[in-house]
Amino acid sequence: MSNIFEVSWETYKSNLRLMLLFSIPFVIAALIPLLAPLPTYVSVGAIFIRTASAFINLNPLNLAVIVVSGLFSLLFISFGFVAISLLVKSKRTHTKVSVRAIQGIEGYIIKVYLLLLAYAIVLVVGNIFGYYYGNEAVITDVIGLFGFIFLFYAPTAIVIDNRSTLKAIKSSLKLVVYSPQYILLWLISLTIVISILDLVFIAAAGTFWSRYIMLVVSSVFLPPFFIIFLAEAYMKRFPLLKH
Repeated sequence: MSNIFEVSWETYKSNLRLMLLFSIPFVIAALIPLLAPLPTYVSVGAIFIRTASAFINLNPLNLAVIVVSGLFSLLFISFGFVAISLLVKSKRTHTKVSVRAIQGIEGYIIKVYLLLLAYAIVLVVGNIFGYYYGNEAVITDVIGLFGFIFLFYAPTAIVIDNRSTLKAIKSSLKLVVYSPQYILLWLISLTIVISILDLVFIAAAGTFWSRYIMLVVSSVFLPPFFIIFLAEAYMKRFPLLKH
């Protein structure tokens, strides 16, 4: 499994300028909720909405801001994900991304966007349900974990294999069941990297500033690598691409 780190790092390093360019959508996606007038807070490189405050002070304007900022954030995330996945596909298959694929990038983005949107809606419903039953965190985390497992490879399958959403979800679940080591490795390595960077920035800049430094780092440098990792793990199901 160590080979996947080497391959992912090589792809990341050899296309660093493009990776930084493709990181711009993730930066924008992170800034949208931060700049919106919402009860948010920054922690371990991510922005979270204080749902308890949102529920108490919710009005049509706040609801509209939450919905619009969420929709635009997901759109930029989808674009970045598709662009990076297409780059990995091109490198691993030793073929140039065709004009047809570039022209069809809107289709990939729409499919990935709708998939992420459906996942976000399920999380929101779970969050609301948990809030009214007094187990908001637990219920949201459980729903989020199971949804994450189901959809782990789905966006990648949409881009690399041009699968329909339902077939992509089936492929994702099948790969998670038969190759669970990669999802575990992805989660563990991401957790370790974020934890180490968070500790380093806290020690170097203090608690307050470290949150925003970590937000920039986790928006610019981390998403491309872990999307590459995801694409490489997905493509390992092809025997000729395992080595």
